[in-house]
Amino acid sequence: MADADTRNGTSGGRHRASRVGLSGRLLLLTLLFVMLAEVLIYVPSIANFRLNWIRDKLAVAHTAALVLEPGTGRVVPDALIRRVLDSIGAKAVALKMGNQRYLLALSENPPMVHQDIDIRDVSAWHAVVGAFDTLLWSRDSDVLRAVGPAPMGGDFIEIVVEVGPMRKAMLRFSANVLILSLIISAITAALVYLALHYLLVRPMRRITANMMAFHADPENPERVIAPSGRRDEVGVAERELAAMQGDIASMLHQKSRLAALGLAVSKINHDLRNLLSSAQLFSEGLSNLPDPRVQRFAPKLMRSLERAIELCQSTLSYGRAQEPPPVRKRVALEPLVEEVRETLGLADAARIGWIVSVERGMTVDADHDQLLRVLLNLTRNAAQALETRAPNDPLRDQIRITGRREGSVAVIEVADTGPGFPEKAREHLFEAFQASSRTGGTGLGLAIAAELVRAHGGTIGLVEGTLGATFRIAIPDRAVELDAHRKRA
Repeated sequence: MADADTRNGTSGGRHRASRVGLSGRLLLLTLLFVMLAEVLIYVPSIANFRLNWIRDKLAVAHTAALVLEPGTGRVVPDALIRRVLDSIGAKAVALKMGNQRYLLALSENPPMVHQDIDIRDVSAWHAVVGAFDTLLWSRDSDVLRAVGPAPMGGDFIEIVVEVGPMRKAMLRFSANVLILSLIISAITAALVYLALHYLLVRPMRRITANMMAFHADPENPERVIAPSGRRDEVGVAERELAAMQGDIASMLHQKSRLAALGLAVSKINHDLRNLLSSAQLFSEGLSNLPDPRVQRFAPKLMRSLERAIELCQSTLSYGRAQEPPPVRKRVALEPLVEEVRETLGLADAARIGWIVSVERGMTVDADHDQLLRVLLNLTRNAAQALETRAPNDPLRDQIRITGRREGSVAVIEVADTGPGFPEKAREHLFEAFQASSRTGGTGLGLAIAAELVRAHGGTIGLVEGTLGATFRIAIPDRAVELDAHRKRA
């Protein structure tokens, strides 16, 4: 029960986590990024708004200074001073010219200054800091002293104003920016969401749904995704997924065939082994006959039956994980090739030519039975390919076996003058059930031959550019320890 609860809890957690899909995350990210961009725009904008507000007040004070005409000694009426101050919204206006500082207008009670700013020389950082200080920490009753350029060749003009009107104007500006940002964010997020949903989310959902369907039934070719034909990355992913699913479906189909073959072989193996054992008993009886031909062929027949029984006992060695390791010794190649010819039944037949060109006394460091199987599989395939052109002519239809030593490597070539392999068969030459070009063939012979040669540390391959098909086998001699060699010597 605990395990079941744990699994259910895990599944439920995954289900809850999947409620916020890719579309929702894209929408949230779009809103976040747009708002971040608006904040980056708002910060310098509010600082610039504050500076422009102060510049406007200084511009009005600049005009008022022209009206008040400092330095003339003329008395300015109080009513005019109040009108000037009201037009500026200032508590005081002063002008500095040379060494003289003129107080152009002053309210009844000079206020205490809380902030100072010189418009003529203010950095971007101080402008931003001052703007947020005004918004967040200043009170409406605080007083700001602002200094700007003066008219009539003066050094500067200064005004003293309350922060409250400026702060309220900044708040109105911030509210307008916020509303505009929300509208822009909503429109941008909707457009980006729709574009991404069409370009990415929908194709991803299609690919994901196809992968889930293929996972449920990978052997069904109908579950392979059909590429949409797009030329972007999504199209490349669809085409690669389709190719991978096709390969997997083909591989699973082949594995199913191999499993069915293994089941069939295991069913007939027992009875076949019994039949071969009976044939072995009959052969032993034949070996007692005095006929010279019987005496000649009976031992070879007995040996062939023993090999067949051993293969059946292992339930077709290729179907197992690996072949048994080779028991290597020096094998004379010419007698082995002659045994292959007799096993194929080509010793007395003149329908297919048999040509052997082996170096005199050549030996191969190999397992006798496994090397026999390799050559037998290759020559049987060659004979079957030549038989497709019946009636055969031994001058035209030939099997050639050559052998030579290249240092410590034995090189054997098995060639025929048949039609060769088509291009499709060459792509999977040493794979079971893939390389056969003959109707009814399985391609198992080449797969078994390649596995046995590799077990000897050798190589096997098809020689290009030859008439028919030519296979080259290279088997290196085993390394001999020097001390052991000296003891034997």
